Amino acid sequence: MISVLFVCAGNICRSPMAEGIFAHLVEQAGLSDRIEVDSAGTGSWHVGEPPHRGTMAALRQHDISYSGRARRITQADLDHFDYILTADRENLSYVRRVIDHSRGAQVGLLLAYAYDAGTVRTDEVPDPYYVGNFDEVYTLVRAGCEALLEHIRAEHNLN
Repeated sequence: MISVLFVCAGNICRSPMAEGIFAHLVEQAGLSDRIEVDSAGTGSWHVGEPPHRGTMAALRQHDISYSGRARRITQADLDHFDYILTADRENLSYVRRVIDHSRGAQVGLLLAYAYDAGTVRTDEVPDPYYVGNFDEVYTLVRAGCEALLEHIRAEHNLN
């Protein structure tokens, strides 16, 4: 089983959006039995809370269901997941500081896959928490998730 973890600061905006979108894409591709998806935050401010209403509205607008609750990333996550993808460099820096690099997990920015493919012009997902730009964030995260799934399918020979 290939495991993917999306990470942002509080796990109520960007990472649950990525989890929902990616799980939806995986299901549409018929790969739910081959790829597991989760999300977490680097901070504990929102642990136990549902996603931000803006995240939920963006997902609902695209017929994507999501029922997760915010949680903080754990050492078990760092030991388990094959792909750990962050929304921005600040969270990437946190993950890189605490992960055992010998394990071989692919750690990086979610948008790096879409940026390399030329489908986005940035490699960081802005935080919509204070600004409210959830539609823009959805578009970026969707592009990142599509490019990531393409990468995983190619790397693991999944048809």
